[in-house]
Amino acid sequence: MRVGIIGAGAAGLAAAFELTKYGHRAEVLERAPFLAGQASTFPVGGGQLEKGYHHLFVSDTDMVDLIHELGLGNKLKWMESKVGLFHDGRIWDFATPMDLLRFKPLTLTQRLRVGFWTFALQKTSKWRKFENITARDWIIEHMGYRAYQVIWEPLLRGKFGDYFDQISMTWLWGKVYLRVASRGKTLQKERLGYPMCSFGEVFNVLKQHITQQGGEVRLATAANRVLVKSGIACGLEIQLEGKEPEPTDYDAVIATTPSYVFSRLAPELPQEYLNLLEHTQYLSAVLMILELDRPLSTKYWLSVTDRSLPFVAVIEHTNMIDRSLYGGKHIVYLSNYLGHNSEMYRKDPGALLEDFIPHLRKINPEFDRSWILGYHHHRVDGAQPIVGINYSQRIPDHRTPIKNLYLANTTQIYPEDRGTNYSVRMGRRVAQMVMKDNQTAS
Repeated sequence: MRVGIIGAGAAGLAAAFELTKYGHRAEVLERAPFLAGQASTFPVGGGQLEKGYHHLFVSDTDMVDLIHELGLGNKLKWMESKVGLFHDGRIWDFATPMDLLRFKPLTLTQRLRVGFWTFALQKTSKWRKFENITARDWIIEHMGYRAYQVIWEPLLRGKFGDYFDQISMTWLWGKVYLRVASRGKTLQKERLGYPMCSFGEVFNVLKQHITQQGGEVRLATAANRVLVKSGIACGLEIQLEGKEPEPTDYDAVIATTPSYVFSRLAPELPQEYLNLLEHTQYLSAVLMILELDRPLSTKYWLSVTDRSLPFVAVIEHTNMIDRSLYGGKHIVYLSNYLGHNSEMYRKDPGALLEDFIPHLRKINPEFDRSWILGYHHHRVDGAQPIVGINYSQRIPDHRTPIKNLYLANTTQIYPEDRGTNYSVRMGRRVAQMVMKDNQTAS
């Protein structure tokens, strides 16, 4: 069987790896000139750094298993995370239950209430009970309005912008339930994993395995549309830069693009399925990455609940990963999730940096512009689907109504939040679907 795969991100490469392991021909087509999608890297100080911050939780077993399967297990290191919360001009430790008890912006009664219900969420595996209520309403009812106002509302606004009060409690349950798995049996310090060769190298090695198993990964190659005959996907129209489009035959096609792209690739899909695709809303990740000559803070992950700051999280990569990998530089990500109509989304990177600098002094009063050795700006469109109430009822099937055409994208990762681990899991599962359907048809 010959399978065309649109997109060389985690899902597309994982699907190709799975197919070629079982003797099928998989051809991955990627419009960009680089691999790995949201996990792609660029050079910094002699090393490779992810364009968007990446780490693994202990519960991310699909990605961990893949790393070991590729022979890179010795590169994977597990480290204690350092988590903080920036509120009212101060950095608060926010990594353990004891840190919560010391969090003075809430009264003791409010802290105990937050702790009790957080623990209850960690012990609850039945996510469907949260589907028909927003995170806002559930938190206010159970933890109180003050806790919502101080901790949760700023985080929801930062992640989902104007959609903050529409987000399903299932999404927040998933974040809390996932995090506890990385704390171990004592529920104390969180442990996070990182491949010291970079996530980019993991996917480079994955590409090599795909090639060795008889597959192919073609970069700077656009799939313009899915070719359909008598209701069956039979190929792709492929175009190399500067060349005319060419039809290519495939026995099956897997698309890993965002939903709004997929609807353009396959306009022959029935209207009911197209409606599911076109009604999906996304925000883009906008990241400013600083190379500094000294640390900005002592935290790896700093959530920002002060809405006067123009970023929602500060991820100081080298407070967990050895800075010698980047020529001794300290690496800091400043993160936002924005819509295309946002002024910050459209702003010139240099102007955006100038906007950020005064606020970095709020994080560290000693910060000076001279600390900055370099900066990088990345926008990742389609990064975060908007997960509203009863979201499971609006997820398009992996098997589309067009026979032999499959979809595997981040909108279908649920109830977990999108991430590299779940994209790998989804890619391999969809590959198994394709093989099962092909076997049934034979």
